[in-house]
Amino acid sequence: MEIDLSPKLAKKVYGGDGGAYYAWCPDELPMLKNGNIGAAKLVLEKNGFALPRYSDSPKVAYVLQGCGVAGIVLPEKEEKVVGIKKGDAVALPFGVTTWWYNKEDTEFAVLFLGDTSKAHKQGSFTDFYLTGPNGIFTGFSPEFVSRAWDLDEATVKTLVGSQSAKGIVKLTPETKMPEPKKEHYTGMALNCEEAPLDTDIKGGGKVVVLTTKNLPLVGEVGLGADLVRLNGSAMCSPGFSCDSALQVTYVVRGGGRVQVVGVDGKRVLETTVKAGNLFIVPRFFVVSKIADPDGMDWFSIITTPNPVFTHLAGSTSAWKALSPQVLQAAFNVPAEVENKFSSKRVSEAIFFPPPN
Repeated sequence: MEIDLSPKLAKKVYGGDGGAYYAWCPDELPMLKNGNIGAAKLVLEKNGFALPRYSDSPKVAYVLQGCGVAGIVLPEKEEKVVGIKKGDAVALPFGVTTWWYNKEDTEFAVLFLGDTSKAHKQGSFTDFYLTGPNGIFTGFSPEFVSRAWDLDEATVKTLVGSQSAKGIVKLTPETKMPEPKKEHYTGMALNCEEAPLDTDIKGGGKVVVLTTKNLPLVGEVGLGADLVRLNGSAMCSPGFSCDSALQVTYVVRGGGRVQVVGVDGKRVLETTVKAGNLFIVPRFFVVSKIADPDGMDWFSIITTPNPVFTHLAGSTSAWKALSPQVLQAAFNVPAEVENKFSSKRVSEAIFFPPPN
C-alpha cells in the first residue's frame, strides 16, 4: 500500500488566552506512525505559561519565533532556567520535566520533533501534567497525596484544586517568574543561526548540524538535527540518509519545490512546500529541493544522533568516486558522454546556485 508523503500543517489541540498547543496527526500524516515520529508546536502569547509537564517521548525543541524562558529539570538534577530565542535548539531526553514562559510582546513559538517508539501512541506525544484539572495528582486520593507531600488534606485540596486551566495559562503582568541564568544555557541549548557553519556554499546555502559534538544531550535523545538555509532559486543536491534514518523536515521560512524518489526509481512525491509544512522522507529514499526566489529555510531531525548523508550530485557525490569505466558501462553510454557527465559539478557540493 502506498503511503501519503504530502506535507501537512499542524492542527490546534488546545489553548486559550495564554497560547495554544498544535500537533500533526498520524492519521493525516501516516509516516509519523510508520516512522515512530511525533511532531508538535507550542505558541505562547505574552505572559503565557505552559504548565510543568513530562512526556513519553524524547524530543528536540527548536525555537521558531520570539524569545522566552524554558525551565528544564533532568532526572534527579536541579532546575535549569534557560533563556532561549529564535534559532535555539534544545535536547529533551526521557524523564525531563519542562515548563515554558513568554514575557515578551512577540509570540514565542517552539517546534517539537521526537521519537515515539516507546510512546503510548505511535506518531503522537503524550504529556503528563503536574498541575491543573488533568494533572497527575488529581488522580490520587487526598490521603495518598497528603502522605506523599507531608501536608494536611485541606492544604492538599487547595494545591491540587486551585489551577483550573489545562496545559497553558495566562499569568498576570505582576507575576514574577524565575529569571534565566546564562550559565544554564551552556550544554542545554545551541543556537543554529549563530553556531559555526558545517557547510557554507556561496550562492547556494548554509547548514548547521546538531550532533553529540556541539550538543552532547542529543546523544541521550537519540536524534540528530540540522538547520538548512537554501538561497533563492538554489538547489539542494539529491541525497539520502545512508544509515537507515528517517528525515523529518519542517519548513521554517520561505518555500520551494520538493521531489522524493523511492523504490524502483518511482517518484513518490512532487509538491510545493511553504512555511509551516511538515513532511517525512522514508529510509533510503532520495530527496531534492529547489527554493523559491526568496529562499527556503528548514529544520530537520534525523533519527540517529550523528547522521551521515550520501549525495548523488556534486563534487562529494558517489558518482565522483566511481571509475569512468564503471560509469560508462552502468549508463551504457559512449566515453564522450561519460566524460561530459564527469566534468560537471567538480567544485560544487550539496547546494547548487541558480543557473545564470
